[in-house]
Amino acid sequence: MKPSILVTRAIFPDVIDRLSQYFDVDANQDDVVLDAAALRARLAGKAGVLANAADQIDGSLVSALPQLRAVCNMAVGYNNLDIPALTAAGIVATNTPDVLTETTADFGWALLMATARRVTESEHYLRAGKWQRWSYDMLVGVDVYGSTLGILGMGRIGQALARRAAGFGMQVLYHNRSQLPADVEKSLNARYVSKAELLEQSDHLILVLPYSAQSHHAIGAAELAQMKPTATLINLARGGIVDDAALASALRDRQIFAAGLDVFEGEPHVHPDLLTVPNVVLTPHIASASEKTRRAMANLAADNLIAALDLGPQAGRPPAVINPDVMAHRR
Repeated sequence: MKPSILVTRAIFPDVIDRLSQYFDVDANQDDVVLDAAALRARLAGKAGVLANAADQIDGSLVSALPQLRAVCNMAVGYNNLDIPALTAAGIVATNTPDVLTETTADFGWALLMATARRVTESEHYLRAGKWQRWSYDMLVGVDVYGSTLGILGMGRIGQALARRAAGFGMQVLYHNRSQLPADVEKSLNARYVSKAELLEQSDHLILVLPYSAQSHHAIGAAELAQMKPTATLINLARGGIVDDAALASALRDRQIFAAGLDVFEGEPHVHPDLLTVPNVVLTPHIASASEKTRRAMANLAADNLIAALDLGPQAGRPPAVINPDVMAHRR
């Protein structure tokens, strides 16, 4: 008898077919968003789950699911998972790193350019029929080429962003929990600075740090006040890293030039004040949204789930384990 699993949101049908070779699959292909009660009900009796980053797998849910053995996030971030609770229960947790790095970095540059050069604001202006003539100060933005790029969080995506900066002749500054080795810094043409220096010196500041209790509101009113009035802020990381209310206020008061946001506190809800300021570019968490990358994420999540439940060619060896002690204890 095949183990039962839940796929919490719609994914590519061929990935469901692949999972069906190993599992009795409860697939939410209607893509109904499952609230906490519905998620608990659908997970009853399941050995594993292919989860979405919006699915909250917390301690109370884990304690109600004694048969659950694997939780596999189709995302890099896993702040939706209570890792200590999962580990204590002997449940392996996995994510999907690496496969979305370059696509996310590409989008980071798209968002940076759109923000610096007021692309969406310009399109709204044109569509509203306001473009009647050329003028020297119409929708002027700030330069990217030759400017200073600041990166807060220098993991895989941060380094991919830094590599792209070379083509724009940019100085790259970064702040991270730990400084990169000297040879890596040299290859990226990047210089480690304090967080205060990063805020003060960056012309364009991109956030790519993981979300945690420590990084909650890492950018708030005090940090925004330290930035240049000509600076842009780009959040590719997670909602909650930026205090969205404080950012809306800073944008309205022109404390900084503009912002580009792909993630939000409480998403898919967006702080209403952000919808009233013109100098912000807003996108609905699509940094990894190329078909190739989303397929790679879905297939890696499937690989993780199959292996975590001791099936398939990599049985017992999921490619991307968050809590490897659980797998080691099983062996």
